[in-house]
Amino acid sequence: MPTTIFDLIGEENLRTLVDRFYDLVFEHEQISHLFKNDKESIKEKQRLFLTQFLGGPALYSERFGHPRLRARHMPHTITEEDAVAWLSCMSKAIATLHIDEALKDELFKRFVPTAMFMVNTGEEH
Repeated sequence: MPTTIFDLIGEENLRTLVDRFYDLVFEHEQISHLFKNDKESIKEKQRLFLTQFLGGPALYSERFGHPRLRARHMPHTITEEDAVAWLSCMSKAIATLHIDEALKDELFKRFVPTAMFMVNTGEEH
C-alpha cells in the first residue's frame, strides 16, 4: 500500500498545521474578512478536509458529503491576490512543522492548484 502525504505528516502535525494556518489567516489584512465563522468550527472542517485531501480517511465526505470546494466558496469573492495571500499563510504554517524539507515542499505544491481554482473573480470588486 503506497504511503500518502497524510501518513508521512501524521495527524498531530496536521493539527498543528491547521492551528498555525488559521492563526495567520484570521490576522491577515487581505483575507481575514473571508473567514467570519467560528474559528474552531472552521479549523475542524479544514482538519477533516485536509486529512482526506492528503490521502487519509475520507472524514470530511463522511460528515459533510462531497467537498464541492468551488461551490462552497462561491458565496465569497476570491481574487487571485486572495489566493496568493492564502498560500502565503499556508507556506508560513508549513515552514513551522518539524518534517523533512522535501515533504514541506511536496505538501505546499498540493495547495497551489486548489487555491488558484478557488479564484472566482478578477481584481475589480
